[in-house]
This record gives sequence, structure tokens and C-alpha cells, in this order.
Amino acid sequence: MNITPELIAMCVKQDRRAEYELYKVSYSYLMSICMRYNKDKDTASEILNMGFLKILRNIGTYKTEIPFKVWIRRIMVNTLIDEYRKQKREKERVSYVDEYYDSSDYADVNDALSNISCKQIYDEINKLPQATKQVFNLYVIDGYSHKEVGEMLGISEGTSKWHLNAAREKLKEQIGKNILIRV
Repeated sequence: MNITPELIAMCVKQDRRAEYELYKVSYSYLMSICMRYNKDKDTASEILNMGFLKILRNIGTYKTEIPFKVWIRRIMVNTLIDEYRKQKREKERVSYVDEYYDSSDYADVNDALSNISCKQIYDEINKLPQATKQVFNLYVIDGYSHKEVGEMLGISEGTSKWHLNAAREKLKEQIGKNILIRV
């Protein structure tokens, strides 16, 4: 992603061509962030556009000592969290049923992960319940602490840890099943 200070300066001046160029240059990076949090590409695109609008509205506050890529990533993650909170409020009660199986069907092979693709792992993450997936992405992928995750999602630190553990267990189970099916 090659974003020049001149392009940023033109965006601060609200030059539409520069804003469009910034959108084209940053689209794939921002979409990859959005797709980590949403299964549906249309929803991810919608949130990307909302986040990009926030980037354009606040580009005048950007400080050059912070890498631009880090700055826009933070805005996009915050937009995703805001949308998650909004959806959470819209639902009177978030409920989901997790089926945890007591299974000893785990592959005991050192190279087991070489039998599964990155896309398959990504698909398994997307199958997690929404709240659990949010915590997993924020903690594992984006590197936030449990305290930060809790503050962002309006849950306790302990609940964040529980969701992370639930995600790990479910992923181990599902990835283990996928590996056994192939072996």
C-alpha cells in the first residue's frame, strides 16, 4: 500500500480524485480487516464504506508520526466494533447454542496442520458464534489484551477470556475433524 503524504494532503483538502485514489489504494487492506469480522462480503463492504467515510472525515486529525496504515486500521477496527455493538443492542438477547462434543478424535500427528489450508482455517473461524469470533479476532489477530477487548465490546475481562477459550476449543475440534477426514 503506497500512500504518499501528497495524497493525504489532497484528501485533507477534500479533493474527490485524491479521495477516490486513497480508496482504491487502501481497499484490499481494509477489506481484509472487514472480512475477518464478517462472513458476508456485502456486510463487510458496507462496513468498509462506513469506516472509509470516518477516515475521510478525520483525515485532518492524522498525525504524520503515526504510520498511516496503522491509523486507518485502528479506525476500521473501531468501526467494526461499533457495528458489532449496534447489532448487539438491536437484538434483545444474544443467544446461541454451541455443541461441544466430548471427542477423542484429535489427530496425533506432528504435521497435522500441513494437511489443512489457510482458507479452511479462515472458514472455521467464520463458523464461530459472532461474539466468540469478535473476541478471537481482536485478541489473536489484532493483538489487543483481554482488558482492551472487554472495554471495546462492553464485556468483562473474564468473559473475553471465556470467549477466547471457547473459540480455541471449537477450532481445535473442527480442525481436528477436518484433518481426520483427510487422513
